[in-house]
Amino acid sequence: MSFQVPSRHTDMSAPELTTQTAFGALSERHRRELQVHCYRMLGSLDEAEDLTQETFLRAWRFRETYAGRASLRAWLYRIATNACLDALERRPRVPADNGEIAWLQPIPDELLENVAADADEPDVEVVARETIELAFLVALQHLPPRPRAVLILRDVLGWRARDTAELLETSEASVNSALQRARAGLRQHLPAKRSEWTADAGASDRALVAKYMAASESGDIDALKALFVDDLRFSMPPEPGLYVGRDTIVDFWTEGGFGDPERLGEFRCVLTYANRQPAVANYLRKPGTDTFEALALDVLTIAGGSITEIVTFDGRRFAAFGLADAL
Repeated sequence: MSFQVPSRHTDMSAPELTTQTAFGALSERHRRELQVHCYRMLGSLDEAEDLTQETFLRAWRFRETYAGRASLRAWLYRIATNACLDALERRPRVPADNGEIAWLQPIPDELLENVAADADEPDVEVVARETIELAFLVALQHLPPRPRAVLILRDVLGWRARDTAELLETSEASVNSALQRARAGLRQHLPAKRSEWTADAGASDRALVAKYMAASESGDIDALKALFVDDLRFSMPPEPGLYVGRDTIVDFWTEGGFGDPERLGEFRCVLTYANRQPAVANYLRKPGTDTFEALALDVLTIAGGSITEIVTFDGRRFAAFGLADAL
């Protein structure tokens, strides 16, 4: 797919966009929500950052096509969506047979704050938890790119079918058909217990995360097992492998040396948040060393008072969260 500029914008009637400084000032306020949009489309924060920058480069390059007949926000979303579709066409990716998304990356909650809609569109909701959590991102990545775009625009951002059809240069009937297929596909890949997840972390969830951190630091296998459901899921993108079952996962950890400080070392944990979920940054001090170094980021899913899934990312993600490389 090649980038198509909006055909209805044929002349320049927005002189405030004629200088790069003025254009930047007007468009920059949309950066974070466009980054979140690209993140949903791609599942990768690094790629979302690149495509957001590409969006602004394309917008500046084709600024003469913006006539002000639609909101600047809608125009930028059109460019961002097409940039993502172009990227997905150039680098098509397929989930693993077990459903893993090898390119999945977490997004810091800090990037989800202060994502405000235009003053004339106060009802726009762009970062509700159910539309940014890791399970939703994984399910989105199973959808073909264009139905994925339709579902995000219609069900997440609340765009009308007519506006979505115009953005994608197709018919409303095609948009409605794609939306139905996308909804069906999404349901197939969302976890069954998702409705039980805590919308906002309460005291009990915070206490559970605190116990997880304490058990991790002390290497207490039994204490950790008490926090998990029997069918716990564990994965480590981009490394392959989806582990299911509390005992299976804990055995995998102990085989790697967890719980034996003389073999693996000691842990220190720092609480953060990713995708509107609690996340634990793990630092490891190896035997014979004095420094706790960045090791892994565990993003936790909690339901019914227990941890149901852990998605672990390597220490290279710490920088995005403003976490230190070492303690």
